Amino acid sequence: TKAIKNTKRVPSFRKLLRTSKIKLDNKLKNKQYKQQSAAKKYRKEQKKLREAVRDAISRKPFPLEECKKKQVGKCLLREEDEEEDALPLDMMDEDDLKLMEDLAQKASFLTRDLSSNEPVHVKKRKCESVIDKYEKVPRRVQTEPEKEVIHLLPIKDKGGIIPQTMEKPVLNVAQDEEEDTEEMEEEEDFNEEPLPVLTPEEMAAQRRQKLQERKMHIAALASAILSEPDNNIKKLKELRAMLTEQDPNVAVIVRKLVMVSLMEVFKDIVPSYKIRPLTEAEKATKVKKETQKLREFEEGLVSQYKFYLENLEQTIKDWKQRKLKKSNVISLKAYKGLAEIAVKCLCELLVALPHFNFHNNIIVLIVPLMNDASKMISELCFEAVKKLFKQDKLGYASLGVVKVISGLVRGRNYDVRPEVLKVFLHLRIKEVELQKDSEDIAPKKKFMTYKEKRKNLSRMQRKWKKAEEKLERELLEAEASESKEKKLKLHTETLNIVFVTYFRILKKAQKSPLLPAVLEGLAKFAHLINVEFFDDLLIVLHSLIASGGLSYRESLHCILSAFHILSGQGDVLNIDPMKFYTHLYKTLFSLHAGGTNGDTEIVLQCLDVMFAKRRKQVSQQRALAFLKRLSTLALHVLPNSSVGILATNRVLMQTFPKMDLLLDNESQGSGVYLPELDEPEHCNAQNTTLWELHLLQRHYHPTVQKFAAHLIVGAPTEGSGALSLDLSQRPATELFEAYSMRGMTFNPPVASVTPRRKVLSHLSWFSADFLSLFCNDELMFVQKAVVKS
Repeated sequence: TKAIKNTKRVPSFRKLLRTSKIKLDNKLKNKQYKQQSAAKKYRKEQKKLREAVRDAISRKPFPLEECKKKQVGKCLLREEDEEEDALPLDMMDEDDLKLMEDLAQKASFLTRDLSSNEPVHVKKRKCESVIDKYEKVPRRVQTEPEKEVIHLLPIKDKGGIIPQTMEKPVLNVAQDEEEDTEEMEEEEDFNEEPLPVLTPEEMAAQRRQKLQERKMHIAALASAILSEPDNNIKKLKELRAMLTEQDPNVAVIVRKLVMVSLMEVFKDIVPSYKIRPLTEAEKATKVKKETQKLREFEEGLVSQYKFYLENLEQTIKDWKQRKLKKSNVISLKAYKGLAEIAVKCLCELLVALPHFNFHNNIIVLIVPLMNDASKMISELCFEAVKKLFKQDKLGYASLGVVKVISGLVRGRNYDVRPEVLKVFLHLRIKEVELQKDSEDIAPKKKFMTYKEKRKNLSRMQRKWKKAEEKLERELLEAEASESKEKKLKLHTETLNIVFVTYFRILKKAQKSPLLPAVLEGLAKFAHLINVEFFDDLLIVLHSLIASGGLSYRESLHCILSAFHILSGQGDVLNIDPMKFYTHLYKTLFSLHAGGTNGDTEIVLQCLDVMFAKRRKQVSQQRALAFLKRLSTLALHVLPNSSVGILATNRVLMQTFPKMDLLLDNESQGSGVYLPELDEPEHCNAQNTTLWELHLLQRHYHPTVQKFAAHLIVGAPTEGSGALSLDLSQRPATELFEAYSMRGMTFNPPVASVTPRRKVLSHLSWFSADFLSLFCNDELMFVQKAVVKS
């Protein structure tokens, strides 16, 4: 029973989760200190007892004369004072003096010496025990070095028991420790033998052999765990212990291999549910062997997974803080490679195990690394978060990431990289909202009411029907399909955090580099904003454009955001966005074949929202002005931009009536076309023609030629002038991406080399058409400059 009481219980799973590694170390140190102090106290008590025994044996009576001689030195210092106070012996009688001398010979009452011949209280002392006698012996201050006493067998005589001891010298604890360390050092020096000097080839071969042994050991442990996870869960600890490899020749590679191996093992053996700690009641209940085995497996899996994540976190922290371990097995330069592997493992676990324990802890580790100075690590984190957003159907993981990003942006005082906010663009909220309608339309599973059962079914059939419905309800719950109300609640909370982050930046950090990402995010999620904020938001967007402090791309995002707001719930508002139309019309010629060619995609998105989705609110004059300016713009941009612009012109000609006015040479109405005027409503675009299409018809890109020829005949939907289905059914933005020359490729591929005669004919055509471009009546100032030259 004593052995059972002394055995200490293994700490429970819940205690392990609540207790950190540092706290466990402190508990162990406190426990060792208590044991040492208890042992030290016991040694002190034994030493005092031995001193008492030794003093009782070796003590001899000290007469008063000897005691007086020992204190002569002290008495001489104060001799004059004592002579005044002392009683002179001349004044005492001889009988009194003799009595005092006799009492001095029997002074056991003063010295309390046990060895005196006739103690005063003889009868009383006969009844006292030996221990009481030891206690009454006066203690002395030890001036000699401590000695250890070995107890021998005692001797008994008439006077009582006489203990027998033997002394041996004892050194201090500090001296013992010093001697032990010196002996250990001497043994180490003695055991260390000079290592043989190896050649570089032998060192490389030895390193390869060690590395191969470690690889085989890692593979054996991983295979054993994957084959039988329930029985070999303890081997996870053995595999994780290899993360602290101490051999400097193979430490870096072995630790990397162990990190990746553990990551793959956890991805395979982790269950598809979250493991919760057992309650006290559940632990107290008796269960089957299979259930107990499953519980032990789950507890071991969660604890090892937790320790593995802590190791990865510590590796990253050591690299970030530029810390080296005391052993210096791995250099600081090699720590960067270890940190990159640790980040890769965390990113894989973030995407692969969003349902398992400690997923929020992984999010807290990954999100700050998105703002890391290392480009490789930040891109790894970006891609992981994007994948998580795209595959998250329920919204729990997305909500956790959005909360951490919002706190990071606010905590850093908006000093983060723009890519951190651009991650919001990959949220699946818009897709889930689109799926919500189909869920509403789909019929739900209905069960028979009690009256229907009573009316149509017999008693036995009702009994079977009840059991069947119960089973169906359990199956529906087992599918774990979240209700649309719960999804909507999660998405609403996520969007609230996103919009709060956006509005804070618009209010407090308008000159921040995060503004383009904010405007782009508003353009995507503007249709989900509450109608109450529309007026204020439109005023803020227009003030940003009018300030002139935005780049061209940022102003385009402002326009796109404004029209997304107005095309959704903003239809009920009576707002005229003419100032946004005017700004886009004025800045269209900022696009060219250089660096701004990439902004054409945003322009095409703006035109689609401004005209195709708001056709009833757009006047004919405005549509004609944009059609004319876009045709002119198609002449001096890259082929993919020309294709996208011409596809937009096709939509304008098919959406708005009387667009064929620009294909006729005769003017309509009064006035002259003013191409330099920035007001689309007053530039008299009905009095011009689309002469640019004739030049685009002879463009070097075949797709541009097809679109130009299609528009010249009025953009018919069928007949000889109609486009192929591949071109007519694709939106302008998709055509812009399809014919992009970003990868230095030509779409469609270039044919074989043209003969020299054909090249010369093309050059002559180019020169003639180039001159005809400047001979138009609308650009007279350019024509005069060409004639003079």
